[in-house]
Amino acid sequence: MNNARKRIEELRSVLRLHNYRYYVLDEPSISDEEYDRLMRELEDLEGRYPELITSDSPTQRVGHTPSEKFSPVNHSQPLMSLSNAFSEEDLLAFQDRVQKQVAEPVSYVCELKIDGLSVSLDYEEGVFVRGATRGDGMIGEDVTLNLRTIRSLPLRLNEPVSINVRGEVFISRRDFEIFNEERKRLGESLFANPRNAAAGSLRQLDPKATALRPLDIFLFGMGMHTGLAIHT
Repeated sequence: MNNARKRIEELRSVLRLHNYRYYVLDEPSISDEEYDRLMRELEDLEGRYPELITSDSPTQRVGHTPSEKFSPVNHSQPLMSLSNAFSEEDLLAFQDRVQKQVAEPVSYVCELKIDGLSVSLDYEEGVFVRGATRGDGMIGEDVTLNLRTIRSLPLRLNEPVSINVRGEVFISRRDFEIFNEERKRLGESLFANPRNAAAGSLRQLDPKATALRPLDIFLFGMGMHTGLAIHT
């Protein structure tokens, strides 16, 4: 038990540091694979010793703590995150958990994941009025002005509906390579990957700086809404 407690504290300390570097500084110092390996080890240990789980453990978080540089936004609905599966055994275990919750056979729809920064968009009477990062799932960061600089984001909808929309802000691999080449030419530090480039670009304090970044957005879901008739 003492060895497990010590290792759990070590993993939590390391993961907190990497969470800060990844989500706040946008400067990761380890690969996603190494981070996932450390997180998985912590999850396994906490699964074996549930009495050692604490509310501040990295395993109990949805996302990152909102930055004090941006105004906080309370999400109308929690913005949850996805869990990882690393093997066939993980997928089968997920299937077993799902099947226990329903009485009928379950079918699935699979889609590619865009690795960017999750955002929540609010439209009032068809007009984009507010956008926020996921943050910790309950409270995000107000990045409305920066989101307005993304050309693919509609500032007005075709219908005067009030609706919350989920999306992912990202930079394509091609644009990322061009962007990093330009930074290299200017003697600026390079981004580690497209995800961090997108996150760092959206969370610029000056919207004019964000406007110079090759950001794109993919809208994939909706939350609370009024004035919208949905037919299935």
